[in-house]
Amino acid sequence: MRADVQQVADNTYLVHGSNTNWVILTEGDAVTLIDTGYPGDRAGLLASLAEVGSAPEAVAAVLITHAHTDHLGNAEYLRTTYGTPIYLHEAEVPHARRDFLQQVSVGTVLRNGWRPGVLPWAIHAIRSGGTAHVPVTSPEAFPSTGPLDLPGRPVPVHTPGHTDGHCAFHLPDAGAVVAGDALVCGHPTSRVKGPQLLPDMFHHERTRAVASLAVFEGLKGDVLLPGHGPLHRGPVREAALQARERAV
Repeated sequence: MRADVQQVADNTYLVHGSNTNWVILTEGDAVTLIDTGYPGDRAGLLASLAEVGSAPEAVAAVLITHAHTDHLGNAEYLRTTYGTPIYLHEAEVPHARRDFLQQVSVGTVLRNGWRPGVLPWAIHAIRSGGTAHVPVTSPEAFPSTGPLDLPGRPVPVHTPGHTDGHCAFHLPDAGAVVAGDALVCGHPTSRVKGPQLLPDMFHHERTRAVASLAVFEGLKGDVLLPGHGPLHRGPVREAALQARERAV
């Protein structure tokens, strides 16, 4: 799998994996990696680091928006192979350890198999390792509040609903927001294009997911980097409002 690396601002890259995106923030040779794709995206993940002039051993930290397998898939590999710290919101740390799992079940997917795009997506997810057991042995909560002392100076922003500890990352210097799965711009199981919530079956608590759109409405930025779908340019506030209208 070859990942598609797109520079969206100075030192800021959105990478489209097989069905999931991750983000690379650079500072010299060092990088911050936000999310890690499916287990099956590993070759593309490593190639994307090389494409921006870095390497896995230069990753200062991995930040995880939420501990679903398509975002967490290579975190433990980086931790055990290169000693990379893995940071999440404190509510998401036990989820990353797999003390529990807030992820759509196989049964729910099968019950929704009649919906357009669901079965092809499910087959791809299984082939990419979406049902693999990929806990992070020693995940850590963010070491501080406010901007993290990492390349890109990302600011964690709690946006619960998709999972209890889901976090977006505000990038004030780049005028961008990394939205994870709290605000996406497309998905193989959605017939809608542009800013939106994921289909209901993917959210642990849909009501909270809708409520978290208000958090995005308060973030300044003109570039939205979603966990799924293409880059969106335009005020993040307006993207969140559009997603809210579609969620009604």
